[in-house]
Amino acid sequence: MASFALKVTRAVFGAAERVAPSLAGRVAFEVFCRTPNVDKPTPGERRAIAQAADFMAEARHHRLTTKGGGCVAVHEFRPEPGDLPDRESLGTVLVIHGWRSRTEYMRALVSGLRDAGYKVVSLDLPGHGQSSGRRLNLAVGVEAVRTAGDWFGPFAAVVGHSFGGAIAANAAAGSVKGAPPLAAGRLVLIAAPSSMPALFADFSRMLNVGPRAQDKMARIVERIAGLPLSQYTGARQLAEAHLQTLIVHARDDREVPAAQAEHYASAEAHVRLHWADGLGHRRILADAGVVRRVVEFVAEPEVLPTTH
Repeated sequence: MASFALKVTRAVFGAAERVAPSLAGRVAFEVFCRTPNVDKPTPGERRAIAQAADFMAEARHHRLTTKGGGCVAVHEFRPEPGDLPDRESLGTVLVIHGWRSRTEYMRALVSGLRDAGYKVVSLDLPGHGQSSGRRLNLAVGVEAVRTAGDWFGPFAAVVGHSFGGAIAANAAAGSVKGAPPLAAGRLVLIAAPSSMPALFADFSRMLNVGPRAQDKMARIVERIAGLPLSQYTGARQLAEAHLQTLIVHARDDREVPAAQAEHYASAEAHVRLHWADGLGHRRILADAGVVRRVVEFVAEPEVLPTTH
């Protein structure tokens, strides 16, 4: 947000906190959910889309209607015919991008998983890529994931980056009302925020949203998602999902602090933490070492409990 526009917005929310906090909370929540205009990409986004054109041409493209009436795009990448006639029997992996992103940015991960023999379906979240809308929040994202699961699941694994990782964790845990736990074998969260309360607090500080307006935002979250905002924390979700989970994070990530990864890792013994330092928030997606670690984790055989 441009500095002048930010100053004006902060002043407006500061005044609204005194005279109309409930209205300020409703408006702040809608601002929080508003996605960038995909019809006006930045120069960098245009380059990324152009560079991935051949990659996207390899996919089968599907448009699915969610229960809420939105339309989400799912891109299906099938493994290339190879020496193993039953490669597709490895299963399907769902890949979910983050905020202000799209399937094109997940190219390295999609390609690595497909080369390993998995069918990969990559979801464009609402308001992103080729999906419709200009609004995204946890409940809307989980609904989109559930729609993809109805068509393409169950999944051998779900891989989510940034906000897509938070959506993946909540989909797996079934923590949003009306959405049962997503059927998946494993979970990979890359540079993902683990605390919705912290996200809302950071957003509120940036826009000068006052405490009474924040209370209204929290009530909206509980109404649409089903639980108090305080309950949407990563360790809680992973403890409920109880899936083998890999957390991948860089300590130099400037968008999602490393403490968020440590919070996820504190859930239980089924959660592993892999540091990918020096790769920041977005470069981490294209790193060959990260892709290799994710593929190795997804491909690990299940270890059955021993009996005595």
